[in-house]
Amino acid sequence: MLDDEDRRLLRYWQAEPSLSQGELAERAGMTTGRVTRRIARLQELGIVNGIGAVIDWAALGYAVEVSLRITLDKTQGNAFDAFMAEARLVPEVIELQTFLGRVDVRLSIIARDMAHYQEIYRSRILTLPHISEIEALMHVARIKSSEGLPL
Repeated sequence: MLDDEDRRLLRYWQAEPSLSQGELAERAGMTTGRVTRRIARLQELGIVNGIGAVIDWAALGYAVEVSLRITLDKTQGNAFDAFMAEARLVPEVIELQTFLGRVDVRLSIIARDMAHYQEIYRSRILTLPHISEIEALMHVARIKSSEGLPL
């Protein structure tokens, strides 16, 4: 699906997403028109889904991150869908992941401090439907965080 030029283009763009298409073309050894066409093709194929800003939540005053591992009461037919629909509405939930196994869902929650986290937990998380079990893991340090691919 990807050729060497696509990989080279993605490698440079991934490393420095703020590059203009002209700068990207220069680094990748292509013309700007070729880069434009390839980027459009990669977007059409769904390989490139968008470009966004990476925000440092701690710099904005969110000092607490908690990961909640949640097991749902699956005796209810719509438990998973109902839970996910409601969890998406909690603004402090920055990530939702689903799993196969004992844990069904993992939520990552950010808060300004522990008092704010307790408020979110009591008023927003514990009111989510079909929760059977919750395990909270307090985030201490992010050792590696990368969505970049080894192209």
